Amino acid sequence: MRAVQYRTIGGDPEVVEIPTPEPGPGQVRLRVTAAGLCHSDSFVMSLPAEQYTYGLPLTLGHEGAGVVDALGEGVTGVELGASMAVYGPWGCGQCHACARGAENYCTRAAALGIAPPGLGAPGALAEYLIVDDVRHLVPLGDLDPVASVSLTDAGLTPYHAIVSSLAALPAGSTAVVIGAGGLGHVAIQILRAITGATVIALDVNEEKLMLARQVGAHHAIPSDDSAVEAIRSLTGGVGAQAVFDIVGAPATLEIARQTVAIDGVVQIVGIGGGVLPTGFFSTPFGASVRAPYWGTRTELMEVLDLARSGAIHVEVERYSMDQAPEAYRKLHDGTLRGRAVVVPGD
Repeated sequence: MRAVQYRTIGGDPEVVEIPTPEPGPGQVRLRVTAAGLCHSDSFVMSLPAEQYTYGLPLTLGHEGAGVVDALGEGVTGVELGASMAVYGPWGCGQCHACARGAENYCTRAAALGIAPPGLGAPGALAEYLIVDDVRHLVPLGDLDPVASVSLTDAGLTPYHAIVSSLAALPAGSTAVVIGAGGLGHVAIQILRAITGATVIALDVNEEKLMLARQVGAHHAIPSDDSAVEAIRSLTGGVGAQAVFDIVGAPATLEIARQTVAIDGVVQIVGIGGGVLPTGFFSTPFGASVRAPYWGTRTELMEVLDLARSGAIHVEVERYSMDQAPEAYRKLHDGTLRGRAVVVPGD
């Protein structure tokens, strides 16, 4: 089968031919219908050799959807031909976190060598994908896999951050979303769908600010030296009850620090390398700083339900497998309008 792999440290992703995998006991094979690209992939491929821990060659793609193609021995509860989304943060299935569906916070995965597809295990940027357990499949039903696959991360990750901040976001509150790209434009829609907050979006790119307005941001302002003053002005000097930093860079975290309200929350969603100290001489009284990771299985079901109801959608740029290296270059350069999706059948 064909796959997109990261094969050498510092190299570009390559389209290669590799053997088609067969499902072992308890496993499910999907014929991949869509695979999403993510900034996390670029982060992984930017790591120097001494920090890279994901194995080579690595089949990329931690956002996956497909049709059940083959079942390993003992698999029940899923039918051949069913359209499925893949829940990516695989855990042990037995610890307290996994028992409540929060495999993103599994306490044993690292010690057991369990890794998500595309982030250690073979990923979805291939014609076929092995899913380790049926519990990591969520039915798509009548949702279009190309339009929906990015929700497994670009929807689930901001949803998880927002749901954990709901107490700070009643009617009359303000939420700031820093970064209106792949995750950010979905975060704006989720905030509009499930909270009563006024949403302020920030970005350095005018086209992404336009997208932010189109998907429901009440205000869209440049992420520059004037951003702090603008947010303070829009909130009557109070600041935002919740700040979702989708970038996570030092400069954006400084905006978050200066604009979060007393007793507010900063959610560092992006992996831009920034660190935000909290304490009496850094953040306002009562403010919390959190670094959420991905989301739970039940939250993915809820995200897909929001999409099914029409409350949220992903702006998608569609690519064939041969075009995947080009899509990664656009992702790296920041020229994608929303989310890039590779369709192996194209």
